[in-house]
This record gives sequence, structure tokens and C-alpha cells, in this order.
Amino acid sequence: MQHRRLGQSGLSVSSLALGTMTWGNAVDVHEASEHVRAFVDGGGTLIDTAFGYGGGAAETILGTVLRETVSREDVVVCTKAGISRAGGQRRVDVSRRALMTQLDASLARLGTDHVDVWLAHTWSDETPLAETLSALEWAVTTGRARYVGVSNYSGWQSARAVSLLEQARVPLVANEVEYSLVCRSAESEIAPAAAALGFGLLAWSPLARGVLTGKYRRGIPSGSRAASADFPRFAERFLDERSARIAEGVVIAAKGLDVSPTEVALAWVRDRPGVTAPIVGVRTLGQLRTALASQDLVLPEQIVVALEDVSG
Repeated sequence: MQHRRLGQSGLSVSSLALGTMTWGNAVDVHEASEHVRAFVDGGGTLIDTAFGYGGGAAETILGTVLRETVSREDVVVCTKAGISRAGGQRRVDVSRRALMTQLDASLARLGTDHVDVWLAHTWSDETPLAETLSALEWAVTTGRARYVGVSNYSGWQSARAVSLLEQARVPLVANEVEYSLVCRSAESEIAPAAAALGFGLLAWSPLARGVLTGKYRRGIPSGSRAASADFPRFAERFLDERSARIAEGVVIAAKGLDVSPTEVALAWVRDRPGVTAPIVGVRTLGQLRTALASQDLVLPEQIVVALEDVSG
């Protein structure tokens, strides 16, 4: 497993991150323990979660895993605040009050006095950016977070956040954004901003919500996220002709290299400029082992060119 600096910070993290969005729904505490053990044994360190994942269950499960399965010192915990669900409805609140309250709740669930990386989960026009960032500064100065960043910020939003945090002498080290062969919008503004301003990109949904595994080539299989009542619209936007064409290209490349489509898709994202780590969520230990195998794959240049052509 490669390890990389998160942006221009001194924090070293694994070049593959383990996501927890399905914990508490598709993944229970026993399965999560197995996954984290295998992830750490495979050289992984970075685990990504959020206050709102599973209504808090994801962080609670991770807290149990950190007490019973692996040492807290063996992992880099990244969590986010600002999105929650009340009565089944998605709620965005990145006010100082909400963020501070949610971070303390996250720490209690995780059973730790600090997180390694804490991100504002999304941008909101309802709260002044300076107020949101004041909570990030507070988290660092009080020792609750070692590093801070943002998630789902555009290029100009990221640049503004970097500028305001610099005034407080608090670096912004990461922006967690969607990035895959199917969704390459990060390349237009966000990746150039990362290169210019020194923050790292954490790529969520690098498998395009499962589409790039090839599982949807012949319909929607039972047990997939597209078939799940918990994530009814998660994969829907990528079940179109363009995505199918890209997925087919990944499958062809994988056959030529004698590896899985998952390995090809993850290796491509991992090696994009500015990317520190793709974040992969898994339901099974087999899926995790396939994802870990991607770390040994170096894509030939002609394959990279072909994938970029089919996805451009």
C-alpha cells in the first residue's frame, strides 16, 4: 500500500481509504470489524465516515471497532459534519453551532478525544462561509481535530476557504469530492485549485456508485445499491448509455490486464493529479480484497489514454 501526504500537510495517509456510508445499513458491526482488520493488515490507514452516515450508526460502529479490533493509533480517522437526517429528510446545517455540536457528538460515538481530519460536509448558501470556517478553526485550536478541510466544494469555494483559513493560520488540507471515470467534473476547477493551493483530493464514489464494477451491465442485481431501499437513487443517475459505455471500456481494459474492473477504475482515480486517495465502500470482505488489490496495479499508458478517450 502506498502512503501519501494529504495535500501539503505533514499527515501521511494510505492511498486507498475505507468508506463507511453503508455501515449500520448494509454492513453490521461484525462485518465492519472484519473489513477494518483486513484493511489495516493490507496497509490501509485512512477511514472516512460522517456524523450523518447511518443516522450516527457508522461512527458508533467505528468506535466499537477502534476499541475491540484495531488500535486507534493504527488508523487515520476522517469524519464530516453539516449533513444529518431528521424524519428521513436530508438536512444541511453548517452553522458554527451545528458543526460544534456535531463534532462533539462524533467524538463521543468514536470514543476518542480527537479526529485526525474533520471536514465541513458541504457548502451552504444559508450560512456565511466565515462562520463555517470559524468552527474548523475552533476544532484545531481546541485539539478536537488535527487537520481540517471541506467536502463537495467547487474550485472557487475551495479557494475562498483556503484564503480565510490562512488568516487564522489554519491550513485547509483536503476537499472530498466525487471523482471517477464517469464523473470527471472535478478536473475543470477543483483539481487545478488543489494543485495551486496545496490541498489534497479525497475521491468519493470512485467506482461511480458501483457502475464501474460492471455489475449493472445486465440489469440491476439484487443486493446492489441500485436495488437497495436505503439508497434508492444513489446509482440511478449513472444507469445511462454514457455510463454503460464507460463501464464497458473498463471491463475490456480489465480483461486485457487480467484484473477486475474494480482494480482498473480505482487505479485510474488513484493516479489522477491531485488525488491523495479514492474512498471505497464495501459490503463484503471479497469486495475489500479486490479494492486492496488495486494498489498493486499500475495502468499502462495506452490503457490510461483509452479510458480517458471513452470517458471524455
